[in-house]
Amino acid sequence: MSDTAKLLARRAKLLGAKAPLFYDAPLHIVRGEGMWLYDSDGRRYLDAYNNVPLVGHCHPEVVEALARQAGTLNIHTRYLHETILDYGERLIAKFDPSLSMILFVCTGSEANDQALRIARCHTGKQGIICTNLTYHGNTAAVDAVSPLFYGVNAPPHADVRTIPYPDSFRAPQGLAGDALCDYYITALESAIADLEASGVGFAGLLLCSIFANEGLPDVPPGFMQRAVDVVHRAGGLFISDEVQAGFGRTGHMWGHEAMGVLPDIVTLGKPMGNGHPLAAVVARADLVEEFRERVFYFNTFGGNPVSCAVGAKVLDILERDRLQDNARVVGQHLRRGLRALAERHDIIGDIRGQGLWVGVELVLDRHGKQPATEQAHRAINLMKDRGVLMGRIGEFDNVLKMRPPLPIQTEHADLLLGALDDVLAAL
Repeated sequence: MSDTAKLLARRAKLLGAKAPLFYDAPLHIVRGEGMWLYDSDGRRYLDAYNNVPLVGHCHPEVVEALARQAGTLNIHTRYLHETILDYGERLIAKFDPSLSMILFVCTGSEANDQALRIARCHTGKQGIICTNLTYHGNTAAVDAVSPLFYGVNAPPHADVRTIPYPDSFRAPQGLAGDALCDYYITALESAIADLEASGVGFAGLLLCSIFANEGLPDVPPGFMQRAVDVVHRAGGLFISDEVQAGFGRTGHMWGHEAMGVLPDIVTLGKPMGNGHPLAAVVARADLVEEFRERVFYFNTFGGNPVSCAVGAKVLDILERDRLQDNARVVGQHLRRGLRALAERHDIIGDIRGQGLWVGVELVLDRHGKQPATEQAHRAINLMKDRGVLMGRIGEFDNVLKMRPPLPIQTEHADLLLGALDDVLAAL
Protein backbone atom coordinates (compact mmCIF):
# COMPACT_ATOMS: atom_id res chain seq x y z
CA MET A 1 0.00 0.00 0.00
CA SER A 2 1.36 3.44 -0.95
CA ASP A 3 1.98 6.13 1.67
CA THR A 4 -0.96 8.12 0.28
CA ALA A 5 -3.24 5.09 0.50
CA LYS A 6 -2.14 4.50 4.10
CA LEU A 7 -2.88 8.11 5.01
CA LEU A 8 -6.29 7.93 3.36
CA ALA A 9 -7.14 4.73 5.26
CA ARG A 10 -6.06 6.22 8.60
CA ARG A 11 -7.98 9.42 7.86
CA ALA A 12 -11.19 7.60 6.94
CA LYS A 13 -10.97 5.49 10.09
CA LEU A 14 -10.42 8.52 12.30
CA LEU A 15 -12.40 11.33 10.62
CA GLY A 16 -14.96 9.40 8.58
CA ALA A 17 -14.92 8.28 4.96
CA LYS A 18 -16.83 11.38 3.82
CA ALA A 19 -14.50 13.93 5.43
CA PRO A 20 -13.89 16.29 2.47
CA LEU A 21 -10.64 16.41 0.52
CA PHE A 22 -9.49 18.46 -2.45
CA TYR A 23 -8.81 16.90 -5.85
CA ASP A 24 -9.29 13.42 -7.31
CA ALA A 25 -5.76 12.51 -6.20
CA PRO A 26 -5.43 14.24 -2.80
CA LEU A 27 -2.25 16.13 -1.99
CA HIS A 28 -0.05 15.34 1.00
CA ILE A 29 1.11 18.84 1.95
CA VAL A 30 3.98 19.09 4.43
CA ARG A 31 5.18 22.71 4.26
CA GLY A 32 4.14 26.21 3.23
CA GLU A 33 6.16 29.32 2.43
CA GLY A 34 4.94 32.56 0.92
CA MET A 35 2.93 31.80 -2.21
CA TRP A 36 3.88 28.12 -2.23
CA LEU A 37 2.80 24.81 -0.73
CA TYR A 38 5.11 21.78 -0.82
CA ASP A 39 4.06 18.14 -0.92
CA SER A 40 5.76 15.11 0.62
CA ASP A 41 7.78 14.56 -2.57
CA GLY A 42 9.18 18.08 -2.46
CA ARG A 43 7.10 19.40 -5.35
CA ARG A 44 5.87 22.94 -4.92
CA TYR A 45 2.46 24.32 -5.88
CA LEU A 46 1.45 27.91 -6.48
CA ASP A 47 -1.40 28.49 -4.04
CA ALA A 48 -4.14 30.40 -5.85
CA TYR A 49 -6.85 28.97 -3.61
CA ASN A 50 -6.30 29.78 0.06
CA ASN A 51 -7.43 33.16 1.34
CA VAL A 52 -6.55 32.21 4.93
CA PRO A 53 -2.77 32.91 4.69
CA LEU A 54 -3.47 36.52 3.77
CA VAL A 55 0.16 37.69 3.95
CA GLY A 56 1.63 34.40 2.77
CA HIS A 57 2.11 30.93 4.24
CA CYS A 58 4.15 30.81 7.45
CA HIS A 59 5.16 34.45 7.26
CA PRO A 60 8.26 34.67 9.49
CA GLU A 61 7.15 37.90 11.17
CA VAL A 62 3.76 36.43 12.06
CA VAL A 63 5.40 33.27 13.39
CA GLU A 64 7.81 35.36 15.47
CA ALA A 65 5.01 37.53 16.92
CA LEU A 66 3.03 34.41 17.85
CA ALA A 67 6.03 32.75 19.53
CA ARG A 68 7.09 35.90 21.37
CA GLN A 69 3.64 36.49 22.88
CA ALA A 70 3.13 32.78 23.62
CA GLY A 71 6.42 32.85 25.53
CA THR A 72 5.28 35.87 27.56
CA LEU A 73 1.59 35.49 28.39
CA ASN A 74 -1.57 33.91 27.07
CA ILE A 75 -4.73 34.30 29.09
CA HIS A 76 -8.41 35.05 28.54
CA THR A 77 -9.95 38.52 28.47
CA ARG A 78 -11.29 38.63 32.03
CA TYR A 79 -7.97 40.12 33.05
CA LEU A 80 -6.80 43.53 31.86
CA HIS A 81 -4.26 43.43 29.06
CA GLU A 82 -3.11 46.08 26.56
CA THR A 83 -2.72 43.77 23.56
CA ILE A 84 -6.44 43.28 22.96
CA LEU A 85 -7.04 47.04 23.26
CA ASP A 86 -4.14 48.06 21.04
CA TYR A 87 -5.17 45.60 18.33
CA GLY A 88 -8.90 46.22 18.64
CA GLU A 89 -8.49 50.00 18.38
CA ARG A 90 -6.30 49.64 15.27
CA LEU A 91 -8.81 47.30 13.65
CA ILE A 92 -11.86 49.45 14.47
CA ALA A 93 -10.11 52.47 12.95
CA LYS A 94 -10.35 50.76 9.55
CA PHE A 95 -14.16 50.88 9.61
CA ASP A 96 -16.70 53.65 9.26
CA PRO A 97 -16.89 55.55 12.58
CA SER A 98 -20.39 54.17 13.18
CA LEU A 99 -18.88 50.67 13.58
CA SER A 100 -16.99 51.27 16.79
CA MET A 101 -17.22 48.19 19.04
CA ILE A 102 -15.91 44.66 18.73
CA LEU A 103 -16.45 41.16 20.08
CA PHE A 104 -13.55 38.74 19.60
CA VAL A 105 -14.20 35.09 18.78
CA CYS A 106 -12.17 32.26 17.22
CA THR A 107 -13.92 31.42 13.94
CA GLY A 108 -16.13 32.96 11.29
CA SER A 109 -18.88 30.56 12.30
CA GLU A 110 -18.79 31.93 15.84
CA ALA A 111 -18.75 35.49 14.51
CA ASN A 112 -21.88 34.93 12.43
CA ASP A 113 -23.52 33.11 15.32
CA GLN A 114 -23.00 36.11 17.62
CA ALA A 115 -24.10 38.54 14.91
CA LEU A 116 -27.44 36.72 14.69
CA ARG A 117 -27.77 36.91 18.47
CA ILE A 118 -27.12 40.65 18.43
CA ALA A 119 -29.68 41.25 15.67
CA ARG A 120 -32.31 39.18 17.44
CA CYS A 121 -31.56 40.83 20.77
CA HIS A 122 -31.94 44.31 19.28
CA THR A 123 -35.11 43.70 17.27
CA GLY A 124 -36.84 41.27 19.61
CA LYS A 125 -37.56 39.18 16.51
CA GLN A 126 -36.08 35.93 15.20
CA GLY A 127 -36.36 35.95 11.40
CA ILE A 128 -33.20 36.02 9.27
CA ILE A 129 -32.98 36.27 5.48
CA CYS A 130 -30.06 34.91 3.44
CA THR A 131 -29.56 33.91 -0.19
CA ASN A 132 -30.46 30.49 -1.51
CA LEU A 133 -26.85 29.50 -2.25
CA THR A 134 -24.76 30.78 0.62
CA TYR A 135 -22.63 29.51 3.48
CA HIS A 136 -22.05 31.30 6.77
CA GLY A 137 -20.54 28.60 8.98
CA ASN A 138 -21.13 25.35 10.80
CA THR A 139 -22.69 26.00 14.18
CA ALA A 140 -26.32 24.93 14.56
CA ALA A 141 -27.47 28.55 14.30
CA VAL A 142 -25.57 29.49 11.15
CA ASP A 143 -26.11 26.11 9.51
CA ALA A 144 -29.73 27.25 9.24
CA VAL A 145 -28.60 30.18 7.07
CA SER A 146 -26.16 28.12 4.98
CA PRO A 147 -28.18 26.37 2.27
CA LEU A 148 -25.17 25.99 -0.07
CA PHE A 149 -24.61 22.30 0.65
CA TYR A 150 -28.28 21.37 0.93
CA GLY A 151 -29.69 22.68 -2.34
CA VAL A 152 -33.26 21.53 -2.90
CA ASN A 153 -32.98 19.33 0.19
CA ALA A 154 -32.50 22.25 2.55
CA PRO A 155 -34.16 21.49 5.89
CA PRO A 156 -37.01 23.86 6.80
CA HIS A 157 -36.31 26.52 9.42
CA ALA A 158 -39.24 28.49 10.75
CA ASP A 159 -37.09 31.56 11.40
CA VAL A 160 -35.16 31.63 8.08
CA ARG A 161 -36.19 32.67 4.59
CA THR A 162 -34.00 32.50 1.48
CA ILE A 163 -34.04 34.81 -1.53
CA PRO A 164 -32.48 34.27 -4.98
CA TYR A 165 -28.91 35.51 -5.12
CA PRO A 166 -28.58 38.58 -7.39
CA ASP A 167 -27.06 37.63 -10.74
CA SER A 168 -26.83 39.57 -13.98
CA PHE A 169 -25.23 36.72 -15.97
CA ARG A 170 -28.12 34.27 -15.70
CA ALA A 171 -30.83 36.83 -15.08
CA PRO A 172 -34.30 35.38 -14.42
CA GLN A 173 -36.90 35.89 -17.15
CA GLY A 174 -34.29 37.65 -19.28
CA LEU A 175 -34.57 40.77 -17.13
CA ALA A 176 -31.97 43.53 -17.11
CA GLY A 177 -31.32 46.93 -15.59
CA ASP A 178 -33.89 48.35 -13.17
CA ALA A 179 -36.33 45.54 -13.91
CA LEU A 180 -33.80 42.94 -12.77
CA CYS A 181 -33.04 44.91 -9.63
CA ASP A 182 -36.79 45.24 -8.96
CA TYR A 183 -37.14 41.45 -9.25
CA TYR A 184 -34.63 40.79 -6.48
CA ILE A 185 -35.92 43.61 -4.27
CA THR A 186 -39.45 42.23 -4.59
CA ALA A 187 -38.15 38.82 -3.47
CA LEU A 188 -36.58 40.45 -0.40
CA GLU A 189 -39.74 42.39 0.45
CA SER A 190 -41.82 39.22 0.10
CA ALA A 191 -39.50 37.30 2.43
CA ILE A 192 -39.74 40.05 5.05
CA ALA A 193 -43.53 40.11 4.77
CA ASP A 194 -43.68 36.34 5.11
CA LEU A 195 -41.58 36.37 8.28
CA GLU A 196 -43.76 39.07 9.77
CA ALA A 197 -46.99 37.28 8.81
CA SER A 198 -45.73 34.03 10.32
CA GLY A 199 -45.30 35.66 13.72
CA VAL A 200 -41.53 35.08 13.70
CA GLY A 201 -40.79 38.65 12.71
CA PHE A 202 -37.86 40.06 10.77
CA ALA A 203 -34.53 40.61 12.55
CA GLY A 204 -32.01 40.99 9.75
CA LEU A 205 -30.46 40.26 6.37
CA LEU A 206 -27.19 38.29 6.38
CA LEU A 207 -25.14 38.44 3.16
CA CYS A 208 -21.58 37.77 2.10
CA SER A 209 -20.68 41.23 0.88
CA ILE A 210 -19.40 39.94 -2.49
CA PHE A 211 -21.58 36.80 -2.77
CA ALA A 212 -18.48 34.61 -2.85
CA ASN A 213 -20.06 31.18 -2.48
CA GLU A 214 -22.73 32.13 -4.99
CA GLY A 215 -19.95 32.36 -7.57
CA LEU A 216 -19.06 36.08 -7.41
CA PRO A 217 -22.04 37.09 -9.58
CA ASP A 218 -22.23 40.52 -11.17
CA VAL A 219 -24.78 42.14 -8.87
CA PRO A 220 -27.35 44.38 -10.59
CA PRO A 221 -26.41 48.04 -10.05
CA GLY A 222 -28.29 49.58 -7.15
CA PHE A 223 -29.39 46.29 -5.62
CA MET A 224 -27.25 46.42 -2.48
CA GLN A 225 -28.20 49.95 -1.45
CA ARG A 226 -31.86 49.36 -2.18
CA ALA A 227 -31.75 46.11 -0.21
CA VAL A 228 -30.20 47.79 2.84
CA ASP A 229 -32.83 50.55 2.65
CA VAL A 230 -35.61 47.95 2.55
CA VAL A 231 -34.12 46.15 5.55
CA HIS A 232 -33.90 49.33 7.60
CA ARG A 233 -37.42 50.46 6.74
CA ALA A 234 -38.66 47.09 7.97
CA GLY A 235 -36.83 47.57 11.29
CA GLY A 236 -34.15 44.97 10.59
CA LEU A 237 -30.35 45.03 10.58
CA PHE A 238 -27.92 44.38 7.74
CA ILE A 239 -25.11 41.96 8.62
CA SER A 240 -22.17 41.92 6.22
CA ASP A 241 -20.20 38.67 6.28
CA GLU A 242 -16.61 39.70 5.49
CA VAL A 243 -15.05 36.35 6.37
CA GLN A 244 -14.02 35.84 2.74
CA ALA A 245 -14.02 39.39 1.37
CA GLY A 246 -12.29 41.33 4.13
CA PHE A 247 -8.77 42.58 4.80
CA GLY A 248 -7.97 44.09 1.42
CA ARG A 249 -8.70 41.16 -0.87
CA THR A 250 -11.04 43.07 -3.20
CA GLY A 251 -8.71 46.07 -3.41
CA HIS A 252 -10.92 47.69 -0.78
CA MET A 253 -10.34 46.98 2.89
CA TRP A 254 -13.86 45.53 3.18
CA GLY A 255 -16.21 44.00 0.65
CA HIS A 256 -19.10 46.20 1.75
CA GLU A 257 -17.01 49.23 0.77
CA ALA A 258 -16.60 47.72 -2.69
CA MET A 259 -20.38 47.34 -2.82
CA GLY A 260 -21.02 50.89 -1.62
CA VAL A 261 -23.06 50.07 1.49
CA LEU A 262 -22.70 50.49 5.25
CA PRO A 263 -23.67 47.53 7.47
CA ASP A 264 -24.97 47.59 11.02
CA ILE A 265 -22.88 44.53 11.90
CA VAL A 266 -19.77 43.07 10.25
CA THR A 267 -18.32 39.58 10.78
CA LEU A 268 -14.64 38.76 10.28
CA GLY A 269 -12.60 35.56 10.22
CA LYS A 270 -10.40 33.38 7.95
CA PRO A 271 -7.53 35.72 6.87
CA MET A 272 -7.66 37.78 10.07
CA GLY A 273 -5.01 35.64 11.78
CA ASN A 274 -3.15 34.34 8.69
CA GLY A 275 -4.00 30.78 9.72
CA HIS A 276 -4.28 31.36 13.46
CA PRO A 277 -7.90 30.98 14.68
CA LEU A 278 -8.98 34.59 15.09
CA ALA A 279 -12.32 36.17 14.22
CA ALA A 280 -14.55 39.01 15.36
CA VAL A 281 -17.86 40.85 15.22
CA VAL A 282 -17.71 44.60 14.62
CA ALA A 283 -20.91 46.58 15.15
CA ARG A 284 -22.51 49.85 16.12
CA ALA A 285 -21.82 50.74 19.74
CA ASP A 286 -25.50 50.86 20.68
CA LEU A 287 -25.99 47.29 19.46
CA VAL A 288 -23.00 45.93 21.38
CA GLU A 289 -23.87 47.83 24.57
CA GLU A 290 -27.46 46.57 24.38
CA PHE A 291 -26.27 43.01 23.83
CA ARG A 292 -23.81 43.24 26.74
CA GLU A 293 -26.57 44.59 28.97
CA ARG A 294 -28.92 41.71 28.22
CA VAL A 295 -26.56 38.79 27.58
CA PHE A 296 -23.53 37.57 29.52
CA TYR A 297 -21.13 36.94 26.67
CA PHE A 298 -17.66 35.55 27.28
CA ASN A 299 -15.28 33.63 25.00
CA THR A 300 -12.39 31.79 26.65
CA PHE A 301 -10.04 32.03 23.68
CA GLY A 302 -11.50 34.95 21.72
CA GLY A 303 -9.20 37.96 21.97
CA ASN A 304 -6.43 36.24 23.90
CA PRO A 305 -3.03 37.99 23.81
CA VAL A 306 -1.44 35.54 21.36
CA SER A 307 -4.32 35.85 18.88
CA CYS A 308 -4.25 39.64 19.12
CA ALA A 309 -0.47 39.75 18.68
CA VAL A 310 -0.86 37.68 15.52
CA GLY A 311 -3.69 39.87 14.24
CA ALA A 312 -1.68 43.02 14.88
CA LYS A 313 1.30 41.66 12.96
CA VAL A 314 -0.95 40.77 10.03
CA LEU A 315 -2.14 44.39 9.97
CA ASP A 316 1.49 45.59 10.14
CA ILE A 317 2.41 43.59 7.06
CA LEU A 318 -0.80 44.45 5.21
CA GLU A 319 -0.11 48.16 5.70
CA ARG A 320 3.67 48.20 5.27
CA ASP A 321 3.71 46.09 2.11
CA ARG A 322 0.67 47.88 0.63
CA LEU A 323 -1.02 44.56 0.01
CA GLN A 324 -4.43 46.12 -0.56
CA ASP A 325 -2.92 48.09 -3.46
CA ASN A 326 -1.16 44.95 -4.64
CA ALA A 327 -4.48 43.10 -4.69
CA ARG A 328 -5.88 45.79 -6.95
CA VAL A 329 -2.87 45.89 -9.32
CA VAL A 330 -2.18 42.16 -9.65
CA GLY A 331 -5.92 41.44 -9.75
CA GLN A 332 -6.26 43.76 -12.75
CA HIS A 333 -3.29 42.05 -14.41
CA LEU A 334 -4.82 38.64 -13.81
CA ARG A 335 -8.21 39.63 -15.21
CA ARG A 336 -6.57 41.17 -18.29
CA GLY A 337 -4.83 37.86 -18.86
CA LEU A 338 -8.06 35.97 -18.37
CA ARG A 339 -9.82 38.17 -20.92
CA ALA A 340 -7.04 37.35 -23.37
CA LEU A 341 -7.60 33.65 -22.69
CA ALA A 342 -11.31 34.13 -23.31
CA GLU A 343 -10.50 35.28 -26.85
CA ARG A 344 -8.91 31.86 -27.48
CA HIS A 345 -11.15 29.60 -25.40
CA ASP A 346 -14.91 29.73 -25.94
CA ILE A 347 -15.42 27.70 -22.76
CA ILE A 348 -14.84 30.90 -20.76
CA GLY A 349 -18.30 32.40 -20.40
CA ASP A 350 -17.69 35.09 -17.80
CA ILE A 351 -14.89 36.65 -15.75
CA ARG A 352 -15.89 38.26 -12.48
CA GLY A 353 -14.69 39.44 -9.10
CA GLN A 354 -12.62 42.29 -7.68
CA GLY A 355 -9.00 42.54 -6.62
CA LEU A 356 -7.63 39.10 -5.81
CA TRP A 357 -11.01 37.42 -5.53
CA VAL A 358 -11.47 36.13 -9.08
CA GLY A 359 -14.00 33.80 -10.68
CA VAL A 360 -14.06 32.34 -14.20
CA GLU A 361 -17.33 30.75 -15.27
CA LEU A 362 -16.97 27.87 -17.71
CA VAL A 363 -19.83 27.20 -20.15
CA LEU A 364 -20.54 24.68 -22.88
CA ASP A 365 -21.55 27.52 -25.19
CA ARG A 366 -21.65 31.24 -24.64
CA HIS A 367 -25.09 31.79 -26.12
CA GLY A 368 -26.98 29.20 -24.09
CA LYS A 369 -24.68 29.56 -21.05
CA GLN A 370 -25.04 25.86 -20.18
CA PRO A 371 -22.68 25.28 -17.26
CA ALA A 372 -19.53 23.27 -17.98
CA THR A 373 -19.52 21.54 -14.60
CA GLU A 374 -17.55 18.45 -15.52
CA GLN A 375 -15.01 20.51 -17.41
CA ALA A 376 -14.52 22.74 -14.35
CA HIS A 377 -13.91 19.64 -12.24
CA ARG A 378 -11.32 18.40 -14.72
CA ALA A 379 -9.76 21.85 -14.97
CA ILE A 380 -8.91 22.22 -11.29
CA ASN A 381 -7.42 18.72 -11.23
CA LEU A 382 -5.34 19.40 -14.35
CA MET A 383 -4.20 22.72 -12.85
CA LYS A 384 -3.07 20.84 -9.76
CA ASP A 385 -1.09 18.47 -11.98
CA ARG A 386 0.60 21.56 -13.47
CA GLY A 387 1.48 22.92 -10.04
CA VAL A 388 -1.28 25.50 -9.52
CA LEU A 389 -4.00 25.11 -6.87
CA MET A 390 -7.48 26.57 -7.32
CA GLY A 391 -11.05 25.54 -6.52
CA ARG A 392 -14.54 25.86 -7.97
CA ILE A 393 -17.77 27.41 -6.72
CA GLY A 394 -21.17 28.58 -7.87
CA GLU A 395 -24.63 27.18 -8.32
CA PHE A 396 -23.37 24.66 -10.88
CA ASP A 397 -19.82 24.19 -9.53
CA ASN A 398 -18.54 25.59 -12.81
CA VAL A 399 -16.83 28.79 -11.64
CA LEU A 400 -13.07 28.48 -11.22
CA LYS A 401 -12.19 30.09 -7.89
CA MET A 402 -8.97 32.06 -7.35
CA ARG A 403 -8.14 33.85 -4.10
CA PRO A 404 -4.35 33.68 -3.59
CA PRO A 405 -2.35 35.19 -0.72
CA LEU A 406 -2.13 38.94 -1.22
CA PRO A 407 1.68 39.15 -1.83
CA ILE A 408 1.20 37.43 -5.22
CA GLN A 409 3.21 39.09 -8.00
CA THR A 410 2.54 39.42 -11.72
CA GLU A 411 5.02 36.62 -12.47
CA HIS A 412 2.93 34.29 -10.31
CA ALA A 413 -0.21 35.41 -12.14
CA ASP A 414 1.52 34.76 -15.48
CA LEU A 415 2.45 31.25 -14.34
CA LEU A 416 -1.21 30.63 -13.47
CA LEU A 417 -2.38 32.03 -16.81
CA GLY A 418 0.06 29.91 -18.77
CA ALA A 419 -1.04 26.75 -16.99
CA LEU A 420 -4.71 27.62 -17.44
CA ASP A 421 -4.18 28.27 -21.17
CA ASP A 422 -2.79 24.73 -21.50
CA VAL A 423 -5.56 23.21 -19.40
CA LEU A 424 -8.41 24.88 -21.26
CA ALA A 425 -6.91 23.71 -24.56
CA ALA A 426 -6.89 20.15 -23.18
CA LEU A 427 -10.53 20.09 -22.01
